[in-house]
Amino acid sequence: MWGALSVKRFETVAIIGVGLIGGSIGLALRERGLAEQVVGVGRRQISLRAARRVGAVHHTTVDLAKGVAEADLVIVCLPVAWIVEHVRAAAEHCPPETLITDTGSTKQSIVEALDDGLPRGCRFLGGHPLAGSEKMGASHARAELFDGRMAILTPTRNTRPADYDRLDQLWSCLGSVVVQMSADEHDRTVALTSQLPHAVAVALAGMLPESCFRFSGTGFQDTSRLAAGSPELWTQIFALNRDHVLAALGLFEEQLAALRTAIQESDRSTLENILNKAKKNRDALGN
Repeated sequence: MWGALSVKRFETVAIIGVGLIGGSIGLALRERGLAEQVVGVGRRQISLRAARRVGAVHHTTVDLAKGVAEADLVIVCLPVAWIVEHVRAAAEHCPPETLITDTGSTKQSIVEALDDGLPRGCRFLGGHPLAGSEKMGASHARAELFDGRMAILTPTRNTRPADYDRLDQLWSCLGSVVVQMSADEHDRTVALTSQLPHAVAVALAGMLPESCFRFSGTGFQDTSRLAAGSPELWTQIFALNRDHVLAALGLFEEQLAALRTAIQESDRSTLENILNKAKKNRDALGN
């Protein structure tokens, strides 16, 4: 996909947070020749060493001001509660009018906090690649992580068309299918498709007695896999998207209650209808 596009390369891309997502972005930027220099910015040298070891970045630093000093694009790949402060800090130290984006999985609170403008003419446009894993760290990064995945951009009326086009092209070159949504629509949608599944996996894994651990088969392990994600990260996500997550949980509780009632009352017809609808929906999703 990316090879067919006429691409304007970035001189220097600074990635703040080079874990799984940031590291995968760095690898894809380098492998596809989309940036002259990729600089990784982080808090811990052990994480930065991992990013260098897998080839996700050219250089690393724990000094944010130094890391963004020459960037013409800054990508903030941090837990959602930290994004706003790091975007503002980056805007204080990167070149004037630098474009800044993020990869956070909640958008409205972040976009609202940053949409009024940043220092020295820097601009923010929110983004969220629908890709990832329960695994963390640059050691699990893959350049092809975004291939065929959606990347959502959340422009506002203050967004410059040229900035949107630049990030649209970037994510397309990284292999993604770009979708434009409002921040609220994004948060409402991912509450159902991403955050609810994580909540269900957490509840499922959390209720299993230790005495049953050795009897769990692939069905339980596959269904509960998401619960292995970072508790710190997901605490932030659930808190920042609280209302939409609660609404999604309400819909799930209704479905679960209907299933429970059908089983309790031995209502085979209703039970079969519920199972058929679920199978039809799941089959439509593909692999």
